[in-house]
Amino acid sequence: MTLRIDAHQHFWRYSPTEYGWINGEMKVLRQDFVPQQLAGGLAAQRVDGTVLVQARQTAEETAWLLSQAKGSDRVRAVVGWVALTARDLPQQLEQYRREPLLRGFRHLIQDEADPDGWMKLDAVNAGLRQVQQQGYVYDLLVTHRNLEEATRFAARHDRGPVVLDHLGKPDIAAGAKAWAAQIAPLAALPHVSCKISGLLTEPRPPGCAPGDLLPFIDAALALFGSDRLLMGSDWPVCLLAASYEEAWQFGERAISPLSASEQADILGGNACRIYRIDGVAA
Repeated sequence: MTLRIDAHQHFWRYSPTEYGWINGEMKVLRQDFVPQQLAGGLAAQRVDGTVLVQARQTAEETAWLLSQAKGSDRVRAVVGWVALTARDLPQQLEQYRREPLLRGFRHLIQDEADPDGWMKLDAVNAGLRQVQQQGYVYDLLVTHRNLEEATRFAARHDRGPVVLDHLGKPDIAAGAKAWAAQIAPLAALPHVSCKISGLLTEPRPPGCAPGDLLPFIDAALALFGSDRLLMGSDWPVCLLAASYEEAWQFGERAISPLSASEQADILGGNACRIYRIDGVAA
């Protein structure tokens, strides 16, 4: 039986200076989140394991995430951070080869002053080529404002999997059809997959209920197919709008019309393949 994998969740030891993106309106996130707090939600939703993703751009956080993963029987892969522009990047990547749970890297591109400009930097592109040559997955964190440049960026880096986080953070107010038109060129790249995650916490027009977001996932299914979509809770960020159980159940509701095998791919099979997780439950 294929594992059920939450392809996107976080842990942190909260510090206002280290997690500056957690603003005053996000009070529920201003606390520590560690494996024990997620265990009940995983059990309730029959989730076998998770992909633990970075939320701060330091080597220290990556080391801490790996320590948490080693102490947990549920974390099956870690997406950390590394400075793509570092002169000693080859040496860092060589050292990371000792960390079997480290399967990918991510940069908070959306938080750059000029996200499009960052993706054009020669040093960034040279660094990502090295990351892919070492067999790592790259998680792509951008918003709908940057999808055009993100498509060019991903097209340059097709030597390994690129995974778009949170459906590219669509403009909910513009509607699913507008988002589909934006995302189609990126979805056309066969090495790019997409996480069904984060949608519940994106800004919504007044009166927009969770059920009104389902057309975005329908569009993702049409563009990426069931073999390139991954289920992720975005816990604990999802707590801004929903509990862990509600976030997972929203995703399950969205894919419920699919066949059992297609649902199994999205609920874990694709994450196992992309992040190289042993995907068969005992």
